[in-house]
Amino acid sequence: MPADAPRPRLTPARADIRRAVRASLADLAVAEAGSIAASGAGDAAAAIQPASATAPLVLVALSGGADSLALAAATAFEAPRAGVRAGAIVVDHGLQAGSDAVAARAAEQARALGLDPVLMRRVEVGTAGGPEAAAREARYAAVVAAVVETGARCALLAHTLDDQAETVLLGLARGSGGGSLMGMEPDAGPLRRPLLGIRRAQTRQACLDEGLEPWDDPHNLDPAYARVRVRERVLPVLEAELGPGIAEALARTAEQAREDAEAFEQQIEEFIEDICEPAEAGIAVSVAALAANPAALRQRVIRFVVAAEFGASLTRTQTLEVARLVTDWHGQGPIDLPGLTARREAGLLVFAADS
Repeated sequence: MPADAPRPRLTPARADIRRAVRASLADLAVAEAGSIAASGAGDAAAAIQPASATAPLVLVALSGGADSLALAAATAFEAPRAGVRAGAIVVDHGLQAGSDAVAARAAEQARALGLDPVLMRRVEVGTAGGPEAAAREARYAAVVAAVVETGARCALLAHTLDDQAETVLLGLARGSGGGSLMGMEPDAGPLRRPLLGIRRAQTRQACLDEGLEPWDDPHNLDPAYARVRVRERVLPVLEAELGPGIAEALARTAEQAREDAEAFEQQIEEFIEDICEPAEAGIAVSVAALAANPAALRQRVIRFVVAAEFGASLTRTQTLEVARLVTDWHGQGPIDLPGLTARREAGLLVFAADS
């Protein structure tokens, strides 16, 4: 930007998104992150010494849409101030004509913002789980692979509060149980979501304030997708009939559900130390201990043990079937589960890997 060019105003939308990114990067920040060599320290035009080559690297998952573009701009501003290097990963799903041009444009925008490195990856989208799930799986796999390839500490995803509300509603509609109430995690392994407290309208406003032109994905208006129907039809009806603030309420519910689940999981980890013992090719749990506890705890213990020991995820139907070995046992034989079996034997609920 020329020295005499007007500086973009630090508008509320830009400030909120920068603040969210700053909080997400806080644990990566290093001492004396970067010295500001120009006046106007809070402005994007301020000169910052680049982070060293050994500084932590984060990647922004950039599609070119308003959400990810606003995230990229905020990360480009905040990362050097935290002593963090920032790059981008652009994934081309190849699902639309001209998708390669859209990806190339997003990569150009990332470079113009000062992000480096900027990686572009084209993926093959399968069919398992439907088009939305298949595209998401392919995208996440490419993003995680980019994190590994570059040695980045994490990738930042641009899911917003609106996305969180839609996720909760979809989970409830599909009968996914209490887990659906937790929505998307802010931090999930190498993936972070700094914008879960930011509304979609704010990201679009931030792009406008930054002078950035986002790409509008036509799939975001296609009613063939369940998420689009929730966004365009269901949430507006709920707002009209129940009053404003539905999206925020759903996001708060997700946050509270995650807090409860984390506390429950910590209790379970302590509890199972006293009720579990090794078994041939697996693990055994005391039937008496399971029977003495409420159904919610009993079923959580079953799911937790199976996930921790065998890496398998049980459906509610499978969990209840296993629980009946505790509460309604009349000599029934082993239950086949994904990659393992469960059986009752001598006062124990025994889980064993398939031979």
